[in-house]
Formats: sequence, C-alpha cells, structure tokens
Amino acid sequence: MANKIFLITPPFTQLNTPYPATAYLKGFLNTKGISAFQADLGIEVILALFSRAGLENLFNEIKIPHEELTDNAKRIFALKEHYIHKIDAVISFLQGHNPTLSHLICQEDFLPEASRFEQMEELDWAFGTMGTQDKAKHLATLFLEDISDFIVECVDPNFGFSRYAERLGRSANSFDELYEALQGDLTFTDKILIRLLEEKMNVVNPEMVSLSVPFPGNLYAAFRIAQWLKMEYPQVKIAMGGGFPNTELRSISDARVFEFLDFICLDDGEAPVEHLIELLDGKREISDLKRTFVLIDGEVRYCNSSKSPDYKQFETGTPDYSDLLMGQYISVIEVVNPMHRMWSDGRWNKLTMAHGCYWGKCTFCDISLDYIKIYEPIAASLLCDRMEQMIAQTGERGFHFVDEAAPPALMRSLALEILRRKLTVTWWTNIRFEKSFTKDLCSLLKASGCIAVSGGLEVASDRLLELIQKGVTVEQVARVCHNFTESGVMVHAYLMYGFPTQTAQETIDSLEMVRQMFEAGVLQSAFWHQFAMTAHSPVGMYPENFKVEKACGSTGTFANNDIVHIDKTGTDHELFSYGLKKSLFNYMHGICFDYPLQEWFEHKVPKTKVDPQYIFKCLSTEDTFLIKPDAKIVWLGAKPEISYFTKSKKGRQWEMSELKFFNKRESFSIQIEKEQGEWLYKFIPMCSTDSTELMTFKKAKEDFEAGLGLDFEPFWYGKAINTLRQQSDLLVL
Repeated sequence: MANKIFLITPPFTQLNTPYPATAYLKGFLNTKGISAFQADLGIEVILALFSRAGLENLFNEIKIPHEELTDNAKRIFALKEHYIHKIDAVISFLQGHNPTLSHLICQEDFLPEASRFEQMEELDWAFGTMGTQDKAKHLATLFLEDISDFIVECVDPNFGFSRYAERLGRSANSFDELYEALQGDLTFTDKILIRLLEEKMNVVNPEMVSLSVPFPGNLYAAFRIAQWLKMEYPQVKIAMGGGFPNTELRSISDARVFEFLDFICLDDGEAPVEHLIELLDGKREISDLKRTFVLIDGEVRYCNSSKSPDYKQFETGTPDYSDLLMGQYISVIEVVNPMHRMWSDGRWNKLTMAHGCYWGKCTFCDISLDYIKIYEPIAASLLCDRMEQMIAQTGERGFHFVDEAAPPALMRSLALEILRRKLTVTWWTNIRFEKSFTKDLCSLLKASGCIAVSGGLEVASDRLLELIQKGVTVEQVARVCHNFTESGVMVHAYLMYGFPTQTAQETIDSLEMVRQMFEAGVLQSAFWHQFAMTAHSPVGMYPENFKVEKACGSTGTFANNDIVHIDKTGTDHELFSYGLKKSLFNYMHGICFDYPLQEWFEHKVPKTKVDPQYIFKCLSTEDTFLIKPDAKIVWLGAKPEISYFTKSKKGRQWEMSELKFFNKRESFSIQIEKEQGEWLYKFIPMCSTDSTELMTFKKAKEDFEAGLGLDFEPFWYGKAINTLRQQSDLLVL
C-alpha cells in the first residue's frame, strides 16, 4: 500500500527511545486522514551493525595493516570471536528481554574488555547498592563502546552512538566540507543505512520523504539518505525539517543544498507539511507555501505567503508511535551522572505540556524564534487523554515532558488530573527554579509520579543571573531545590561558565555555590556547559549590550547559528573547563567538599568571596505562613477513622475526638475537641483529588466559622493541622 509521506529520523539520536518529532507529525497527519509511515533509521542501523552478522562484516572489512593498528584495536581484533558470539545476547539484555544474563555479565570473565573498562573504579560507588541489573547494563555499555572505538579507528571515523559525522554539521557556515564528503564513497555505516532505506522504500512507496534533523549529528546521514533517494527515486520529493534547520538554516543561500533536497521547512511542521502535500496534489502554488525554502530559477527562495494559521496544540492530535520498533530500543548506562542516565536508560514517551516558553526572557536563549517565543499551554485534561492513548499504544508508562520550561501552574493541574484519574505513571521534565515550587507543590508532583526535574542554575551568580534575565536568585534556586529534594524528587542543575563579562572571581564563586548546594544535599546531579553565542538570542542580536564583539567572518551561506565572539572584559574561560568538571564529578560522588577550590585547577585562581555558610543560611530562612484566600487545599491520604473519648482535668470534663490516619509508610493519630474533629472528618473528603471542585482556603474558613462559630486561623495553624501538613498528606497549593 502506498503512503503519501515517509517520515524519517536519520542516524543517530538516542538508543533507548525514539526522538518524538516524527511521532508528533504522524499524530497530526492522522487527524487529516493522510497516510504516513515513519522510521527511526538510527536504531535500525545500530541493531544491524551490533549483531552477529554485523560484527562479522565489520571484522572482515578491516583494510588497515595489522601493525598500524593501536594496541587497543589489536586487542579487540584478537578477541573478535568473543565479540561476535556475545553481541546478540548483550543486545537482547539491553532491550530488556533477557534480565538473567546480568549475572553472567557481572562475572569478570564473560565480556571481553578493552580500553573502556579502564574506568571500572567508578563501579563500587555507582552500583554498590544498586544491584546486578544496573551494574550489568553499565558493563554491557562499555562492551558496546569498545566496539564503537574499534569502528571509529578502523572503518568509519565519523561513527558515534548518538551523533554521526557531527563535526560536519556543527558550525558549518559553509556547505563545502559536507558537500565534499558527500561526493566520496559510502562509508561502512552508510552502506548499512542505505541497505535499510532501500528495504523500507520498497515497502512504503511514498510520494514524499520528510527528514527530521534535530541535531548536527543527524545532518550528514540526512543528506546521504536524500542523495540516494535522488538517484534511485527521482520522482519522490524530499523535505527536511527539525531542530537543526530551525536554528541553523534560517538564512541558507547555497543552491547546492537543493541538489539533495526539494524543501526545507522551518519551525512547527504541521502546517508546512500539510501545505507540501497540497502542493503535490496540485491544490497549492509553490509561492503559497508556509515557512519553506525552495530553489526557483537557480536561487534559494523563502516561500511564506500562505495565509493559513498554524495549528493550535489541541488540534495537533496525539503523537503516534506506530511503525517504530518500540520493543527493540536498548537501554544503556554510559555515565554515572544520575540525570544523564535517565536520558539513556529506559523508554520514555515524549510529550510537551506547552509550546514555547512561558518566561521567554533568558538572554542566552533563542527567544526570537517561534519555538520559544510563541507560548501555548495544553489543558491538563487533554494531556492526560494523550498520556492514556500513548500508554495503550506503546505499553510504556514513563513520560519525559520535553518543554523548554514546564509551567508550575500547569504542572499542578496535570498532577491533580493524574491523581484524579488514578493513573500510575512516571514522569520528569525541565523547569525554571520558580518560587512557585513550594514544598507542598513538590509533594503533589511527587505523588503524581514525578521523579526528577532539571533546571538552569546557570552561572550561580546573582549579578550574572540578572544579566541573563533568568528571573531567579541563587537563594531562590537553593530553596526550590531543597523543596524538591525533601519531597523525593531528584534535581539536576544546568550550569554555565563563560557568559559575557564573567570574571575569574565570579567563576570561582559560582563553583563555591555549587559545592555548598551539593554538600547540603539539595542537588543530586549537574553538568557544566560553556556559554555559546547564538544568532537568535539577545546576546547574539545585541552583543554590544553585553560588552562582546562578533568575530569577523562568522556568517556564511549554509548554517548560521553559533557565533564566534570576543569577550574583552571577561576571563579566559577555557582555563576553568577541566577543573569545573573534575570538581563536580567528585561532588556528585559526595566527596572532597573540604578541598580548597584551588585544588581543582592547575593555574592560580582567586579565593572565593562567598560566605562558607551561605547556602545553609538560605535554607534556614523560615517560610511565610500567610495563605492566600484562593489557595487550594488538597488531601492526598486515605479517609481517617474517628473515635471519641472524654478528657478530665481538675474536675472538669469535655468530649474529645481521635482521628487515626493511614498513609503508605505509617499510621498516626491526632486528638482535638469533638466538634473540631467531626468537622475535620467531614472536611477531608471534600479536599480529595476526586472532588469535582477544589477546596479553597477561603471556603474552608467560611465553612468552619459558620458551622462552629469559632475563628478558623487558631485551628488551622494549630498542632493538629500542622501534623497533617508535616506528613505531606494535607497540601496547600
């Protein structure tokens, strides 16, 4: 059966879960009755290569004289039979199909070991208390990485698990180098890719192929696919879209690109792709396309005359993962960073809570582009509908919300809806460290299945955070991280160094802030990134406002996003790179907090000016107890039991009530006067997540005072309610 469009993710993105762009598009096309087929050729190439037949071909392909191989490659080649015989079982284990193999993998004489196993000293820390499965996953990952190193040295220097020929796509201002590479012979990896593509094309038989290119590491393979299609299927139109074109190719002018492609679409793909299909059907003129580059009379033209609006998020349909090899993705544990592990271990359904970013002010971010600028949240009920549909389709209950920054109010609504529907799901997302994330909200998110959040602490300097317009302070970040950690939600911080005008003193002070946060236990994971200036960020558009200059010759005819810049007022940031990462590695291990910061650097650095108790003091500040009238009251626990008894003191007697509560960890009781106990017993079910309307503080106060004739505040701030709140069963949101 012919399909109108074939949606392809080129090699390589993730091994453990599909990149969601094609699933999003297929879900939308379903709503229009347009037949589409999708494939993640990345995982298919990996499975073909990392198989018995694939490794036999690999070792037979070696043309380099044996004496010219490195000692590591010689070792792998000498042990090739062990690699060939073990590979299918290891891949099956990493796919989750053969868990008992973990016991064999953890024996030192099962897997052949090359250079990647030299990092074994980490294992006792990382897996000492985590069990055989995780340790075996890590060892199996090292086994695959050894083979990858062999591939890079012997047959394909551009190979990489999550990026292929990335160097050709990164900062490629000119198309020359990529164009030249495409004139060369197919590489070992290319041949596998083209063989799989040919098999797909024979079955799918599409009128158009759409290539989703999210990263530089997908670009070369996308062009190889397009090149082969132009030769073998000249009648098939080829389009490209995705994150890389959206950021890098907005000013493309090199006509040679269109020897391979017919169209390059920018930003949200639903309407542009629908327009292309209408063009194929003769229902639309080429000039009337939407956000699409084409070649007309030998010149690259940008066609955007369409008056049709983009689709709202509620109109785009539920992502559709059919056609993808959902049971064959492999979960690996590459590094011991706990958040990075989540990226590569386990299968996650990808969803978005909101289009764009609700903050949209950070000066290092591409806030001028529509994917950030246009903010549109999705209703919590619709999100849950989509989650239930995806669970039914994929069988997976894990969700990664890939928002730029998930909005706290929507996260609250989503959590309540998940609890109301009694869904059992696991989810994580990216956030801003908003003061809205109170301990109660964090407890609610945890109760709904949230296991981790990641957010930008960035430079950990209040002056630079203000220059970034991050809208947070270091103190606020620390308190929010504490709230999440206390609730049992893991926190990962994105850290940045090298922002314009950042001094050596500020870099060291930022490191001290990070050290204190890890020592206080409010951060569990983090990663340092060096600042990169991009063309569509405020820093890139108005460098003079940040006291930096664009380097000459940083624009070209192909990719234009990363900009080389000169910072005359800041420090030499490269000097700090190794020390920042080495110190962080140790802090994540929970060690070396007492080392002087100078220990991490080979060059002299200034002493920190940060108070050694700064983070501790931030966390010691008492929260305000003032509750707004419209604050929502939510009860997460089970309904209590109530009993009565008489209390006597100095000849006086009065009726008391005892309410016994049961939560998942323990049982506890509170004792209060009878009338107040009876009111609380009736009140608690009204705060349940099952209630059609959420209880507010104002309604609770009115009901209490009308029924009992007493002031509400002494009761609410008294010992009984305080006990319930400490147990995280009674939340104020």
